[in-house]
Amino acid sequence: QVQLVESGGGLVQAGGSLRLSCAASGRTSSSYAVGWFRQTPGKEREFVAISWTGGSAYYADSVKGRFTSSRDNAKNTVYLQMNSLKPEDTAVYYCAAAPAFRGSDSYLRAISYSYWGQGTQVTVSS
Repeated sequence: QVQLVESGGGLVQAGGSLRLSCAASGRTSSSYAVGWFRQTPGKEREFVAISWTGGSAYYADSVKGRFTSSRDNAKNTVYLQMNSLKPEDTAVYYCAAAPAFRGSDSYLRAISYSYWGQGTQVTVSS
């Protein structure tokens, strides 16, 4: 069992930066891939990024070059550094953990993740 707690959301002007944290308790986060998703009212959760256990990361095209995910295994924490924020990045951001995936692109789908944090609001003003 893994418990995830996000923090770091807030209100920022367009062009600004925020860093989200996803702190894991229970089993160590180093054995799980950690994905980031975001959701706006009336829409499904959208894949943003994934931090693989080996430390590499993959990003949605909409955030590539602006967002960076990293891990600190000693702190059992995964980060999402968000730079050059745009109003369209406004959403509730969630981190989620999965021990494994079935299918080559299943990590893109929210249903593939076993554990979820409570979400943190990110609002980018224009």
